[in-house]
Amino acid sequence: MPRIPAQTVATAPEGSREAARKLEKKMGKLLNIHAGMAHSPAVIASYTGIGAAIAAHGTFDARIREAIALAVGNQNGCDYCQAAHTLSARRAGLDDGQILQIRAGEVDFDEKIETITAVAREAAANTGNVSAATWEAALSAGWSADDLAEAFAHIAANLFTNYFNHYAGTELDLPPAPDLNA
Repeated sequence: MPRIPAQTVATAPEGSREAARKLEKKMGKLLNIHAGMAHSPAVIASYTGIGAAIAAHGTFDARIREAIALAVGNQNGCDYCQAAHTLSARRAGLDDGQILQIRAGEVDFDEKIETITAVAREAAANTGNVSAATWEAALSAGWSADDLAEAFAHIAANLFTNYFNHYAGTELDLPPAPDLNA
């Protein structure tokens, strides 16, 4: 049961309506995560603001963005984000086997994805701390210090949504992500 029930564009506070309207148009419907965020103009503006900053200044392609989201969402046990980013990862060109590997932290198909998701997973698990070995592995795989700095924005964006879903008790309105133990 959601702690923060879903709003509609019409019932959201005035300060949230434009952001909710844009998210509804982008996604084809107002997803429950966005409908919950719409209760507070500060929450939905924070979410759309970090997304806009990443869109304007980020350099990662969709596969890398989704891989980071899957790693962070799995680390945090966010069923909603795992479901959403499984769908997005498929659209970005990752297949179901690759998606499951990323979620499980057992990537063997791409060294760059393996190392950036290891950084993301460790940062999410350890309040931002990443071991020297994990950091150096990412650098050795071809990520630059600039890339690893940018990764923080993606990690933070996903922590924001993961934590919001846990905090609000967001009800899943997407197909659930496949079980890792199936």
